[in-house]
Amino acid sequence: MSLIDTLLIISVVSIWLVLLVNVILVFAGYIGYLQGQQAPLPKDLPFVSILVPAHNEGIVIVKTVEALLAFDYPANKYEIIVINDNSSDNSAKKLQEVQEKYKRRALKVINTDKNNGGKGKSNALNIGLKEAKGSVIAVYDADNTPEKTALKILVSELVADGQAGAVIGKFRTRNKNASLLTRFINIETLSFQWLSQSGRKVLFNLCTIPGTNYVIRRNLIEKIGGWDVKALAEDTEVSFRVYRMGYHINFQPLAVTWEQEPQTFNVWFHQRTRWVKGNIYVILKNLKLLFVKEGRAIRFDLMYFLAIYFLLMFSLIISDATFILSVSGLVHVDIAGFSNLLWLFAVILFVVSTFITITTEKGEMTFTNLMIIILMYVVYSQMWLLVAFYGLIVYVLEKLFHKKTSWYKTTRYK
Repeated sequence: MSLIDTLLIISVVSIWLVLLVNVILVFAGYIGYLQGQQAPLPKDLPFVSILVPAHNEGIVIVKTVEALLAFDYPANKYEIIVINDNSSDNSAKKLQEVQEKYKRRALKVINTDKNNGGKGKSNALNIGLKEAKGSVIAVYDADNTPEKTALKILVSELVADGQAGAVIGKFRTRNKNASLLTRFINIETLSFQWLSQSGRKVLFNLCTIPGTNYVIRRNLIEKIGGWDVKALAEDTEVSFRVYRMGYHINFQPLAVTWEQEPQTFNVWFHQRTRWVKGNIYVILKNLKLLFVKEGRAIRFDLMYFLAIYFLLMFSLIISDATFILSVSGLVHVDIAGFSNLLWLFAVILFVVSTFITITTEKGEMTFTNLMIIILMYVVYSQMWLLVAFYGLIVYVLEKLFHKKTSWYKTTRYK
């Protein structure tokens, strides 16, 4: 057997292993969805401080704040703290207008400048934490429109489970019909993000904080020293530290927020590159825990992230390169037919499992979405391969040349 054939077999097996793991997670998540229930409302609700980091969010910030003010949580039991983080747009003016409109509500705005702000989401959250009064901290991104019941559901779940360090909710795509890209993201969110979260919870009692629509115990976030200012994926990084502290994270899909997603490839590419670099940082920071007792709680997630960002990425590169070279006649592949058959089965498995997951949401089980799922395997998967490879290269170069990592601000839309 030639070297090309050997590499192709390794890559195909690797791709199938990752695909099967995701399918198992999705089906386990589906079972978790069917068994899901809401924790009873506690008699005495704790005071909650909602932190909203915002940098140049004038387009969306008013809608977000008004959605947070509309929670069915008792008005005297929560406050909203917006960290207007070194913004150069009209955010400060918009927020002042909202404060004047809702004078009787606990709405605080912290305006930072270039000296103490503009250093990323983690830094903004740490600034807000210092001003927070609540025993429970909630975090929402500036483009979110949470449903009225979201906060009460999250807090009820946290109070009901003394070993839960945090509780996360589900997020949906607010602008799913804006472009083909947002349609891809909508399905990705339903299948590979929230239902996979449910699957990991069912099988491994593991969840990862998604960065928005979650609550965390104040004493816990203070014990772990706040949010890591070096982490671009501060959500994943905090999740790992919560588990290492002996707590777990619960997932409650009944708590829903709607968020804006990138509508163009350029915006999506930069946002996802930030995610890739952030997750690589978290992987390398915790890699030493993979084979020691202290890291047992996060072992599956470490292996999962390693598989996604390294094994799967290089396997797809080898597979794609071999396909292109064989079609062009530059190399001869003896197992091309076998490889193509496995590829076809992989497509079928991907399409069927993904389509099953979107049946959990009203209005998503359509023929159009079925076609989009098929297209996702061919197009969106390759887009992810490109951004994962680029993110890895940029991360390595930044470390080699000691370049400071900058926070990319995701573009918003009206």
